[in-house]
Amino acid sequence: MAANPTPYAAHIDIGGLSKRFQHRPVLNGLSLTLNDGDLCILVGDNGAGKTTLLRILAGLVRPSQGEVSVCGSSPIGNPRIRRMIGYVGHQPMVYQDLTARENLVHYARLYGLAKGEEVVADAIAAFNMAGYQHQPVRTLSRGMQQRLSLARATLHNPAILLFDEPHTGLDQEAAAFFDQSLRRLNQPGRIILLAAHRPQRLLTVATHVAWLREGAISDHLPVTALGSAPLLNSYLQEVS
Repeated sequence: MAANPTPYAAHIDIGGLSKRFQHRPVLNGLSLTLNDGDLCILVGDNGAGKTTLLRILAGLVRPSQGEVSVCGSSPIGNPRIRRMIGYVGHQPMVYQDLTARENLVHYARLYGLAKGEEVVADAIAAFNMAGYQHQPVRTLSRGMQQRLSLARATLHNPAILLFDEPHTGLDQEAAAFFDQSLRRLNQPGRIILLAAHRPQRLLTVATHVAWLREGAISDHLPVTALGSAPLLNSYLQEVS
């Protein structure tokens, strides 16, 4: 996929973010800044709030308190900013009874993409789905559904890509394909934030690591500086 063509610089700025569910705090005063070209791995224990943070950034959940700016504006209720975001969550977010190709054509129309058929064909080729494009999604393997999710999330060439535990349920071949796709998608004009419970395999491609614990980001530093953060280094070893 090409670099983001919009005139807006890829940027994420979060300040004092809090989220409570039925008075139970999940995020508590979280702050984080990501810049153009960053590929940041978001680490933390199960239940730490990684999914909640990604869903807030995607504009799917409203924060209880704090500021969230994606490319200069809040994503909540903002179609212009939402169009600049691609999100891959725990569910593929596609129609199970449609074929893979029909799903992509549907999303191309939703995004109002010029030359939609050409964009869909390019996405099918980029994610090696030609042999499966006419099958209903419900018949596809977990790995192939993940490829479709990636194609859906990148179809509109977003400046921001958000991934929530994308290796979950993938076999070795599918996981390797995702890693290859991630390297291709990591380019100037884009930010990638990826939640990973076992992040070791991604340290060779990531630029930064952010550690979410007790509702806030306790550490956020370049991968090259991990040697200066013994607690984070120890944590990464424990979850490898």
